[in-house]
Amino acid sequence: MSLVIRELERLERRIVGAFRCVDATTRVTVDVPLQVEVADARIQRNRSGIFVILAADALPAFTDSFPTQPAAGAVSLTATIRDPSGRYLPRVASLALPRDPSPLHAANGDSLFRPIEVEMHPAGVAPLGVNWSVLRVNVTADGSGDALGGALLRVLGGGKVLARGMTDWRGEALVPVPGVPVTTWSDDENVVVITEIAAQLELVFDPAAGVRTTAANVLAARAPAVMPLVNPDVLEANRAALPNAAQSVQLAAGRSQSISFLLALP
Repeated sequence: MSLVIRELERLERRIVGAFRCVDATTRVTVDVPLQVEVADARIQRNRSGIFVILAADALPAFTDSFPTQPAAGAVSLTATIRDPSGRYLPRVASLALPRDPSPLHAANGDSLFRPIEVEMHPAGVAPLGVNWSVLRVNVTADGSGDALGGALLRVLGGGKVLARGMTDWRGEALVPVPGVPVTTWSDDENVVVITEIAAQLELVFDPAAGVRTTAANVLAARAPAVMPLVNPDVLEANRAALPNAAQSVQLAAGRSQSISFLLALP
């Protein structure tokens, strides 16, 4: 006697992609409730804190099948992310879609099985870890003294980026640098160990995307009508063509220092 199996109903569900918001300092998934909007797309947050893109107007066929076109990353969706708690600064992120749906490529950075990571930069009130080196940076325009909101800050040392931060509307940024050793070996033949490491603090600002606030309004706590909302990834990619500046800093575990930046604008 043969067993006949008949398919009575089939339920299939495909997704376009997914992204998760991570703390720019610790790289862990942000666990505070976020307000996330993706233009012309439908998203849903799962229990792991991953935002799943269920459908996108630019990719209508992907909810029904896995077409070979367009090519992976050919479409870019814009996500706007805000933190109502104020722990993280708001930002814009670009989501390159579609993702590669092949299970054979699951380890690749553009795989559908790996969520896109979006860094969330800490606001001034964000909690700090023990023994972190902390930079509190104030950024103003040279001449006018206007506070520059939406500027990107990078800390570089040993040939790599150690930390990133963003300025708020007051031109102030909190840039925590974890992992600075309490003591390390010195390159100086006369000194065996040192408690500081040399680094470079870089600043990038886009006048067309950032926000300028007069010193008088900052002092009076009068926030601008439009708050800074930029894509730090775009700033970093275009940093050579945008107004920028740099200065040397000494990092030490557990040290908090204040730094002022004057940026000449065209």
